[in-house]
Amino acid sequence: MTKKIRIGALISGGGTNLQAIIDACRNGRINGRMVYVGSDNPDADGLARARRDNIPTFVVDYTSIIRATKAEPQKAKLPDDFDYTELLTKQNFFGDGDDPARIKLFLISRAIAEAGLLEAMALYPFDLLVLAGFMRNLTPYFIDRVNTEHSRPRIMNIHPALLPAFAGVDGYGDTFRYGCKVGGCTVHFIDYGEDTGPIIGQRAFQIQPEDTIDTIRKKGLKLEWELYPACIQLYAQGRIKVVKRSFDLGGGKKISRKVAVVEDLKDR
Repeated sequence: MTKKIRIGALISGGGTNLQAIIDACRNGRINGRMVYVGSDNPDADGLARARRDNIPTFVVDYTSIIRATKAEPQKAKLPDDFDYTELLTKQNFFGDGDDPARIKLFLISRAIAEAGLLEAMALYPFDLLVLAGFMRNLTPYFIDRVNTEHSRPRIMNIHPALLPAFAGVDGYGDTFRYGCKVGGCTVHFIDYGEDTGPIIGQRAFQIQPEDTIDTIRKKGLKLEWELYPACIQLYAQGRIKVVKRSFDLGGGKKISRKVAVVEDLKDR
């Protein structure tokens, strides 16, 4: 058997996906082990899940950092390697019409918080970082310091919708309110945008006329707990490649983007 990969996780809440990953590592569905769990929220219930399994935990309190930065921006203690111009150029969260002051506050406060995450994570060498209900957008400052090999992303996320539809914080709610007939979840790599990175896997479910937002979330979570461990195992097996591909749209139009390709075991 190949060496187990080391998995780190970031959470914000209850950690049900975290528990699914911990259980999958324990029962062999993932050839890996959880080496730390971090959170932006000191009250995240998922931290207790990790501690029950003797997994090291840490907290970087985003709310306090954002509040302090907003109150006294001139006193903000930025990381030594912080480059605002570079960050502004790379990020894909904001457009030209957005308030420059709001953008600056966001990028500065997040870089301070992310430097705290990186410092805590440095104590626990890891191969893959999974976001398991981490409700914060990561900036290029953090992403570039984790994805040290650009051909091999190391940050994976699960989203409660069939991307690229319904990016953002309430995928199942948006699916329900739009009146969709099908819902689902997506596992993808993180990039500089919001839920825009290469898609690794998706699962879908039918939405019936009698479904409510609660039953839709229940259906979705059940699939999440199956899909996320399966995608992490693909990563553990070294079967996921990110490649740049061109797509012919007809009429002389083409686009290119990075996509995640899953190799068949027999082809390796």
